[in-house]
Amino acid sequence: MALDRTYLDWNATAPLCDEARLAMMDALSLPGNASSVHKEGRAARAALEKARRSVASLARAEPAHVIFTSGATEAANHVLTPDFRMGRAPLTIGALYVSAIEHPAVREGGRFAADKVREIPVTGSGIVDLAALQAMLCAHDHETGLPMVAVMLVNNETGIVQPVADVAKLAHAHGGLMVVDAVQAAGRLPLDIDALDTDFLILSSHKIGGPKGVGALVTRGEVLMPKPLIRGGGQEKGHRSGTENFFAIVGFGAAAQIALEELGERSSRISALRARLEAGMRAAAPDVIVHGSDVERVANTCFFTLPELKSETGQIGFDLEGIALSAGSACSSGRVGESHVLTAMGRDPKLGGLRMSLGPTTTEADIERAIAAFAKVAGRRRLPGKAA
Repeated sequence: MALDRTYLDWNATAPLCDEARLAMMDALSLPGNASSVHKEGRAARAALEKARRSVASLARAEPAHVIFTSGATEAANHVLTPDFRMGRAPLTIGALYVSAIEHPAVREGGRFAADKVREIPVTGSGIVDLAALQAMLCAHDHETGLPMVAVMLVNNETGIVQPVADVAKLAHAHGGLMVVDAVQAAGRLPLDIDALDTDFLILSSHKIGGPKGVGALVTRGEVLMPKPLIRGGGQEKGHRSGTENFFAIVGFGAAAQIALEELGERSSRISALRARLEAGMRAAAPDVIVHGSDVERVANTCFFTLPELKSETGQIGFDLEGIALSAGSACSSGRVGESHVLTAMGRDPKLGGLRMSLGPTTTEADIERAIAAFAKVAGRRRLPGKAA
């Protein structure tokens, strides 16, 4: 980044890492189609399968269980469907249960009709309400089909870690399927599809330093599978037809490999940086509210509210000070509005929320600049009893 800019919006997208850039440049010399049987095609296939192994390793899954897509949104729409197959036999999913804090890609319900989507409440701490989910699953009408539960591992706004293994236990106890959006967890927490006890895992390349426009649906097995979203030439074993986005997939694989290798080191360093950031924020504005600070969060995310400061005003103010951050999710066509996550947590969404998210190249100098900008933005507020 330029010296006068500090990028603290890694949850929206991570800058392309050097490893992904180099891998993609090398792939440019491979002219073949990975579906072709000649030498050039086999070389492309080898590079694609190397990337598949790297992405699988990131989730501790089998390479054969990785389906490449155009991104996490497509992966979500692929798996969130009432139409499944158990081997060759059709299987119906009767209803989809999603947490109230899900990313819109999941919260919208994919291919389910609106009246088949049920919202799971969360506690005031922003954690999915297990007791409420248990009651909802007990009331599920199995004559309509099996239940499906979709809960994210890490919330994209607050960074709060969800108890997805406990959620999966409930889902499976009621004969249902489990889907985990691990987009914000990848590269920040160890992933293990078996330990999470989920049937499906959703990943995105550009959140871990890979290119935009590619993601993956990772499955636990190959017997129970959703009806394909895109049909055609049978690529990805028929689960996702269309010529693979080869160069992006190669970059995704390289980013996944480095994210896995540096996971522990990154987490420790970034955690210390966030601690310094939040201490500086509290010193500058003691009334700042850091959402999720009382529960487990990923190390890189700080979602905060400054009373009497609107989200859009704050975002502009930080931008003018050279700080790139987000007002919650940045995946809604640039809209800045009330946070559905704060609403679900029982907070007044009109207070607004701003998110600073750190990454592998964030420095101590970046944090000091962010604290200085925060102090300026906080000082411009018109607080009750304070002269304008």
